[in-house]
Amino acid sequence: MSTVTQTQSVPRTGERSRARRGGGFSWSQVRTYVGVAIIIIWGLAPAYWMVVTSFRPVGYTFETTPWPTHFTWDNYRTAFSTDLGNHLGRALVNSVIIGVVVTVVALAAGVFCAYALARLEFRGKYVLLGMILGASMFPPVALVSPLFQLFTNLHWIGQYQALIIPDISFALPLSIYILTAFFREMPWDLEESARIDGCTQAQAFRKIILPLAAPGLFTTAILAFIAAWNEFLLASQLANDRTQPVTVAIADFTGSQPHQEPYTAVMAAGTIITVPLIIMVLLLQRKIVAGLTAGGVKG
Repeated sequence: MSTVTQTQSVPRTGERSRARRGGGFSWSQVRTYVGVAIIIIWGLAPAYWMVVTSFRPVGYTFETTPWPTHFTWDNYRTAFSTDLGNHLGRALVNSVIIGVVVTVVALAAGVFCAYALARLEFRGKYVLLGMILGASMFPPVALVSPLFQLFTNLHWIGQYQALIIPDISFALPLSIYILTAFFREMPWDLEESARIDGCTQAQAFRKIILPLAAPGLFTTAILAFIAAWNEFLLASQLANDRTQPVTVAIADFTGSQPHQEPYTAVMAAGTIITVPLIIMVLLLQRKIVAGLTAGGVKG
């Protein structure tokens, strides 16, 4: 009789789970939410302050009110004002051209190199992969002088190729590294099945592998474009007024008054070139995370 009573007093699994969901809160969840909130504030607070400052008149540049006051659009008009020597519109076009070309070339070359490193067995494969990773870690400041001398001899200073080629040298190792990890975890049985059905290796790669690699390609394209978009050091030495990207154009901004540092106009220009990237990353974060983690977990 006592045995029956003891058995009936033990709650079922579903009841225990419902009790946990319905009763109180968990301190571990609170810590998690607090940590996430701190990270979000730490990461987005500078961007928020940039946007707030971009809408303030010059006389209220250093006001500490944490929300927009004395709202004005003058800073955005100043950012695009060619009368003051601010060619932000032309610089935006230059950055788009450089970013798109770098992304396309890095993907086109990186996908084949990554496929070979992941699928083929040849002597020195891991040494080659280590050299690629080493190239991605090479400090750009060490390349400024030799690249400037080289492109001066080629009469490329101020030309698009002087900006695109160095950016490709940094975007390509990143693309190869991401895509190699992605290709390693792909189901190669599908490729072998396509070969058995009569496809050549090139056809199997084009019809089977590339569609499956779309998440990795998408992620790599975004990261390569952002890397080319944000590059400043080499562009500041190799570009001229006609080909300078937005990062260099903002550094050369002038204010409406002599010897005036146009902080509000710089913030407006920074908002124009930064907020779209932030929105794009936030909207596509699931695809980015899926592409980055797809090659890191064995199925």
